[in-house]
Amino acid sequence: MSSRALSIAIVVSAALAIVGAGSDAPWSALFYLGKPATTALIFLLAWSSSSSPRLDARYRRAVLVGIALSLVGDVFLMWPNRGFVPGLIAFLLAHIGYIVAFASGTSARARVAIGVVMVCIAATNLVGLLPRIGAELKVPVLAYVAVLTTMATFAIARAWTPALSRETPRSVRFAAVGGAAFVLSDSLLAWDKFGGAVPQAQLLILSTYWFAQWCIARSVRAE
Repeated sequence: MSSRALSIAIVVSAALAIVGAGSDAPWSALFYLGKPATTALIFLLAWSSSSSPRLDARYRRAVLVGIALSLVGDVFLMWPNRGFVPGLIAFLLAHIGYIVAFASGTSARARVAIGVVMVCIAATNLVGLLPRIGAELKVPVLAYVAVLTTMATFAIARAWTPALSRETPRSVRFAAVGGAAFVLSDSLLAWDKFGGAVPQAQLLILSTYWFAQWCIARSVRAE
């Protein structure tokens, strides 16, 4: 299947899952089928793409590990109460995979500049949310935020590293947008879960989440 056909299938599967997330039975089944199916299709998109010869050989492998662990997290988070902590752990490990992919070759100057911005975003969210998070979840949430912030810093820093942006301009742009979109999606998820209902939460959270994963998968492709 071509990357174009896979991308169309991802959009259709994501749309069905989002419709199912806001519906009662039997339409809610679309969510439980479409959510893992969409991430699995994104994994297939990355797996079937020919990697750019200019990318580090481990880049593609690390991205595939990250998407696979995200799929595990997706399954757990379909049950938001019992599955929240296991899902959080799966996504934390997924972001470590993405960090392995994104960190290579980034400049110290780019990491520091982007890191300051990302830490400010994380701190702003935590100031508003930590008082509303139960004591038993504070440590896992803080650990996850630290890893997510690191992942997004490296992802965006790739686009601000001249050597990488010259060698693989398409890849670094997709990685940067994917990292930023992941932060947006997880911020929406956190505010919806701990800070009160976010309007159109499922639409906003899932669409930005799969857009982030799609961008990261596309960053594997040859220029």
